[in-house]
Amino acid sequence: MRALGRGDLTALAVNGIIGAGIFGLPSAVAGLLGNASPIAFIACAAIVGIIVLCFAEIASHFHETGGPYLYARSVFGGLVGFEVGWAVWLARVSSFAANSNLLISYFGFFVPGADVGWGRIAGITTVVAFLTVVNVRGVVLGAHIGDAFAIVKIIPLVAFGTIGLLFVEWDTFAMIRVPESASFGSAVLLLVYAFTGFEYAAIPAGEAKDPKKDISWALVYALGIAAAIYLAVQVVAVGTLPTLAQSERPLADAGRSFLGPVAGGMMALAALVSIFGNLSAVMLIGPRLTYAFAERGEFPAFFGRLHSRFRTPVGSIVVFALMGWLLALSGTFVWLATISVVARLGAYMVTCAAVPILRKRSEGRPAFQLMFDPLFPVLAFILGIWLYAQTNLDDSLAFLVAVVVGGIVYFGMRRRQPQKSTE
Repeated sequence: MRALGRGDLTALAVNGIIGAGIFGLPSAVAGLLGNASPIAFIACAAIVGIIVLCFAEIASHFHETGGPYLYARSVFGGLVGFEVGWAVWLARVSSFAANSNLLISYFGFFVPGADVGWGRIAGITTVVAFLTVVNVRGVVLGAHIGDAFAIVKIIPLVAFGTIGLLFVEWDTFAMIRVPESASFGSAVLLLVYAFTGFEYAAIPAGEAKDPKKDISWALVYALGIAAAIYLAVQVVAVGTLPTLAQSERPLADAGRSFLGPVAGGMMALAALVSIFGNLSAVMLIGPRLTYAFAERGEFPAFFGRLHSRFRTPVGSIVVFALMGWLLALSGTFVWLATISVVARLGAYMVTCAAVPILRKRSEGRPAFQLMFDPLFPVLAFILGIWLYAQTNLDDSLAFLVAVVVGGIVYFGMRRRQPQKSTE
């Protein structure tokens, strides 16, 4: 049944973009750029905006469910489609790990010491175990928990960004230091983590009333809304908290600085709610990718195993949870967020590259068509390469190894298919 309208899809995309990153990145970006950090938010919004426009056009060609995986598979074939889906899975498991760290950091606002040492290990383990059990027991319960926590996350951010403007020390921005190019590039790369997730609106195209028109505009509207909220939040954080760069809970500490401990506690609570909702959503969606691969014979059968009672993909859920848990314990929020961005960029660049090819193949004019063809896809691809250039060698090599592993799995499973059919 097609029931999602343009407003529903816009809300879905906003919910996908505004996740957990904005609660942790203001301090990391301020550490790189100081009072010039709002400029990086504007630059990142512009770069992601070009990518979103490419998504908007390619989404107008399809009415099926699938998103980036569907686009890549339709234009470039099975291998590239699989690699895009594999990159999306890697992005989700690393973001799950990053946000688990961030959740425990904000929990430390209420329970000092809970975010370090054995307290951190116990907290991360408890969260991962709880969400694993919830999702094994059923998709409905997992979805309801994610929805309940997602509803309230935007309100405190809007309140922080509007009320906080009244308390900003505007002299802080009187002398903006020109950032070094390396620091600026690193900051923009990191911020991609906060601006992505818009593709969530493209995935359920099969349930939209008019997917070829509404999804495209929903993506554009959602990015504009998120960018406005983010910019206001960063200006308030920089203008009210002189020690922003050293904060592990930037919005809670900033709220406490201009409205007292009650406001700080409210922002910390809002962060906990939002981050936990994000973790619940990622745990719900992430394992379904490897389950879908297993159903198509592109992944080992274990990932397609269903629970005997609850009929949930228990194999995929357990592996996702285990990988997320190990990454969360072994890495920091900033490093894991960077890994997630590197994986997402690969999927985004493939989608942008598909736009001019699909336009030539298609008959007639799509419902949403970019001007100056092929300026935007080419520009998006170039900017993607520039963002990759901001990563360090270890991160790039780690992603390259992951891509090679994905290719080995894909061809290994394909070689098994004829044997199965013969048997």
